[in-house]
Amino acid sequence: MLAKRIIPCLDMIEGRVVKGVRFVNLIDAGDPPELAVAYEAEGADEIVFLDITASYEERDILIDVVQRTSDQLFIPFTVGGGIRTVKDIQSILKAGADKVSINTAAVKSPEFIQKSARVFGSQCIVSAIDAKRVYVDIDAPLGNRIVIETPEGLCWWEVYIYGGRTPTGIDAIQWAIKVEELGAGEILLTSMDYDGTKDGYDLPLTKKVVQRTKVPVIASGGAGAIQQIVDVFKITDASAALAASIFHFREIAILDLKKELQNNSIPIRL
Repeated sequence: MLAKRIIPCLDMIEGRVVKGVRFVNLIDAGDPPELAVAYEAEGADEIVFLDITASYEERDILIDVVQRTSDQLFIPFTVGGGIRTVKDIQSILKAGADKVSINTAAVKSPEFIQKSARVFGSQCIVSAIDAKRVYVDIDAPLGNRIVIETPEGLCWWEVYIYGGRTPTGIDAIQWAIKVEELGAGEILLTSMDYDGTKDGYDLPLTKKVVQRTKVPVIASGGAGAIQQIVDVFKITDASAALAASIFHFREIAILDLKKELQNNSIPIRL
């Protein structure tokens, strides 16, 4: 069985790492290269770096920050935000990233995933999906949307773009299936409802995406306790768990987390 991965996420605005709740109320959390190096030393398996306003502001990602970060890392490094062209991907990989994470551009032009995977290989292309629950009545017309019964009620999940600002009407589970068909080699699945709340991951959403796809799925949004990370691996079989504030604000040490995962018979690299 492949080892599960623990991935700190560095959400960045204007060259600084930030963290909020449900994509708003952002506060400063530190310097990207400094945090990335510290997390590697503490046992992180990978780092994800997201310039969360680049797409909305229609600007390029801050390549110099990517370069400064990658120069000091020896673990896989994924970069996302503001990626719109093959040339953007080439620049980011040249700056030292191992993979790129694409959301807005892929939703607007799905063929972009296909083209990017063909040029750089599926292993480089991560499809980021920001998903938010839409609660429905059982009698409502739902088209081909995948509706699941959760403890909170019946719902489907809608894809959002531009850093969680814009709803698309697209079903997130259907979209996950589609991006795999187009050539994405991995899915970064973020629950907007749970992001920053520390209430745990959206297990029904994560489980369904894992069941309906074959590529690795990174669970994101809601990590607040070690047991919640244990649960996301045991209940959903996600390939990786991504977290931010619990690491940024020193609430959980990565080594302590990994030891507890091992104690729960979850394969992990120590």
